[in-house]
Amino acid sequence: MVRCYKALSNPPPSCYNLRKVKIHVRRLRSGNGGSSSFAWDQHPQLESPGPAGSAGGTPNRRSRFRLQFPQLALRRRLGQLSCMSRPALKLRSWPLTILYYLLPFGALKPLTRVGWRPMSRVALYKSVPTRLLSRAWGRLNQVELPTWLRKPVYSLYIWTFGVNMKEAAVEDLHHYRNLSEFFRRKLKPQARPVCSLHSVISPSDGKILNFGQVKNCEVEQVKGVTYSLESFLGPRISTEELHFRQAPPGNSFQQQLVTKEGNELYHCVIYLAPGDYHCFHSPTDWRVSHRRHFPGSLMSVNPGVARWIKELFCHNERVVLTGDWKHGFFSLTAVGATNVGSIRIYFDQDLHTNSPSYSKGSYNDFSFISNNNKDGISMRKGEHLGEFNLGSTIVLIFEAPKDFKFHLKAGQKIRFGEALGSL
Repeated sequence: MVRCYKALSNPPPSCYNLRKVKIHVRRLRSGNGGSSSFAWDQHPQLESPGPAGSAGGTPNRRSRFRLQFPQLALRRRLGQLSCMSRPALKLRSWPLTILYYLLPFGALKPLTRVGWRPMSRVALYKSVPTRLLSRAWGRLNQVELPTWLRKPVYSLYIWTFGVNMKEAAVEDLHHYRNLSEFFRRKLKPQARPVCSLHSVISPSDGKILNFGQVKNCEVEQVKGVTYSLESFLGPRISTEELHFRQAPPGNSFQQQLVTKEGNELYHCVIYLAPGDYHCFHSPTDWRVSHRRHFPGSLMSVNPGVARWIKELFCHNERVVLTGDWKHGFFSLTAVGATNVGSIRIYFDQDLHTNSPSYSKGSYNDFSFISNNNKDGISMRKGEHLGEFNLGSTIVLIFEAPKDFKFHLKAGQKIRFGEALGSL
């Protein structure tokens, strides 16, 4: 929404020809070297097409108009590009702003005049065949690039998303035969030291979207937007399989997951941007006893999209690993996204994601506990667990004592091996 208002003194007699508007944008950096932000000048100036002498001293009649932008909403939209490098951010901020504010209204207004009722942005976005596009993108990623083309293509990706190739185990770009190998590149062993002082570490590189206690069987995907805990994890698994006590009848789904008296249920959401390290690891010492695969949509999990699609994580394809750790219930969920139909779990060879057809609302269960294996899959803290094909989201939901504390701030960048929280 753009509003123009007139100065109170000396109102102009007639309409005005506003030919060119200059909006001054400056980038501010916090003192501690944190993330940069945009600040809009409170009174943007309007350039006059007349001679230069008329611009000095006394403002002309065009400068009596001032332009007001919805600053907060605009900053949020620009903040969605924080995963990009600064040159890319500067180049892409204005086109995206124009598209977001003008196209939905300018393109649909003529249609509404003839009686057509437009769909909401959410319904329109959900109608996009994201699964088909993701499979096509996966096929494209497997195409081997000529040696002479690899460096220009990968360099463009590195420049756009700010990839740090100095951390890669192999820095030579000619080594990666296709985009898929480049996305799944390994890191040098010393690039991500694992914190041994805290009980729970970050399973991946990314951005902290939300964390805290689970309340009223609802989990926040971003600030103010929630989803149902039961819809996300699915029906509770049998207590025999997870070695949990039988919950009293009538308890809520959240209470059924808490296995020890005095414990609480906690959650943490980590968003992996396209430029981040794409593998994920075990966040603690725990035992994986069950896998549940939900086929579903592959909508973008970008924080901006997550703000206006309720229960986005429940709509998207995801792989839920459940088990237990020393304090009770523990789960790690890998959520798929656009162009991230491929979710791979290293110890689960039977898992196949982004199938051409699926039943909406269905899920597939697989137990790692059998007659030959009574303990499931034991995972050590920091051990390789799986990988995405591009960027996506990791959701941790676990039980812990009431004195468990997170060492995080919402919106902060985090790397694999750094502390999430401890007792």
